[in-house]
Amino acid sequence: MSKTKSSGSTRLGRDSRSQRLGIKIYEGQKIQSGAIIVRQRGTKFLPGNNVGLGKDHTLFALKPGLVKFKTRRKRGFNNSQRIAKVVEIVSK
Repeated sequence: MSKTKSSGSTRLGRDSRSQRLGIKIYEGQKIQSGAIIVRQRGTKFLPGNNVGLGKDHTLFALKPGLVKFKTRRKRGFNNSQRIAKVVEIVSK
């Protein structure tokens, strides 16, 4: 038998990795095709011209150009309206 109690391992100290969400390329910046513009959970930003939507709602560029953010009125299926943020790529 030992004289002192074993220290053992703690049950605390674990933390999850951050998800690194948010806007990666801002308005007016140049972008290449395939580059990620916004990482998001759900569609807070909607894809516009020359922008694709990934299966995890990531927005990415389909063509090179300049990034532009707009707001539009979006009509739902029950005729309700909301302001939607749209991301577009404008040719250089």
